[in-house]
Amino acid sequence: MNVYLDNAATTPVAKEVVEAMVPVLADTFGNPSSSHAFGRRAKVQVEQARRRIARHLNASPASIVFTSGGTEADNLALRAAVRDLGCTRIITSAAEHSAVVKTADSLAKSNGVVVEHVRHEADGVCDLAHLEELLSQPNGGKTIVSLMHANNEVAVVQDLQAIGEMCGRHDALFHSDTVQTMCHYAFDLSALPVHFVTCAAHKFHGPKGVGFLYVHKDVKIGGQIEGGGQERSLRGGTENTAGIVGLAAAMDLAYKDLDGHQQHVRAMKARMANGLRDIFPDIHFNGNSDQADRLYTVLNVQFPPHPKSGMALFLLDLEGIACSGGSACSSGATLGSHVLRALNFHDPSRASVRFSFSRYTTEDEVDQALKAVAKVFQRNQG
Repeated sequence: MNVYLDNAATTPVAKEVVEAMVPVLADTFGNPSSSHAFGRRAKVQVEQARRRIARHLNASPASIVFTSGGTEADNLALRAAVRDLGCTRIITSAAEHSAVVKTADSLAKSNGVVVEHVRHEADGVCDLAHLEELLSQPNGGKTIVSLMHANNEVAVVQDLQAIGEMCGRHDALFHSDTVQTMCHYAFDLSALPVHFVTCAAHKFHGPKGVGFLYVHKDVKIGGQIEGGGQERSLRGGTENTAGIVGLAAAMDLAYKDLDGHQQHVRAMKARMANGLRDIFPDIHFNGNSDQADRLYTVLNVQFPPHPKSGMALFLLDLEGIACSGGSACSSGATLGSHVLRALNFHDPSRASVRFSFSRYTTEDEVDQALKAVAKVFQRNQG
C-alpha cells in the first residue's frame, strides 16, 4: 500500500471539489470579462465564489483578490507595499517560505529596501521582544512586517494577534503567509489586525494554480500583473473560473466541519508521534512539532544518527511512503533546508523528515508508515 503523508506540499483534490468544477469546465467556458450571456454566466460564478470565501473569513468580497496561488499572492503583497505604500523596510524571518525570503531579497537589490530578520526562540517561535526592538528603531520610511502564521516545515505557529497589535503601535503594515493554516483554522479578518494574508487552494483539497490575496479595505495598492484590468486591475489576466469555483468549494467543505477535521488530523499526527517514540527512544521533533500548540497537520522528525540518513526520503519512497525533507540541498547528499538551518535544527548525521496529514489520512496508513520507518532506520545499524 502506498501512503501519502506529504499534505503540506499539496493535498488530493476532494471529490466534492471535482464535482463542483466539472460543470464549469464543461459548460461555463465564457470569458468573465465578456459582456454577452456566456461571459456573464462565468462572471456570476466568479463573484459568487468570491462572496462565499469572504463570508467564511468575515471579510468584504472586495478584499479578496484571486491569484495563481500563495507565491503570487506573497509577491503581490510585498511588491505593492514597496511600490505603492512607501515601505522602505521589510522585517521578516529567515525561516519564511521562499516566496517571501526571495521576494524580500529581490526588493533589497532592485529598490534598496532594508531587510531585517527577527530572531527566533530556541523552539522556533519568533522573538517578539526582538520584533518590538526592530520596530522601535527609526527607518526614515514605512515598514512592512512579513511573518507566516505557521511554518510549513516545522509547524511553529506565530501569534498573529500579538504581532498585528505590535505593528499597529508602530504604524507598520503586517503581511502573513497563511497558506498552511487557511481552512485549517478559523479566521475573522474583520477583527484580526492584519493588512494582507495569502491562500493557496491546493493546501486544503482544492485545485492547484489558484489562490487569493486578502487586502485590507484601508490599503490601496496597484497590480503586479498588467493586463485587461481584471480583479479591479490588481491582477490582469482572464480569471481561472473553474479553479476559483473549486477554491470556494474546497473552503465550503473545510469549514463545514472544521472541528471534526481538526480532531481527526490531530489524532493521526499523535498516532504517528507516539508510534515513533515507541520505536526510537531518542527521537527528536524539530520545533516541538509534536506538541498540541503546533500546526496540527505537520510533524517534523529528526531521527537518530544512521549511516543512510542522506537517503532517508529515497528509502522511504521505496517502501511506498511519500513524505518530505523540506528543501533538499542541491547535491541531494543531505536532508536540509533553509528553515532547519535558520532555526539551528539541521544535523547532517540525523535525517529530518516532514510527515504531514489530512482529513483523508487513515490509521492504517499511519501504521504502514511506522512499519516502513522502522525498517528504514533500523537496518544496517552498528
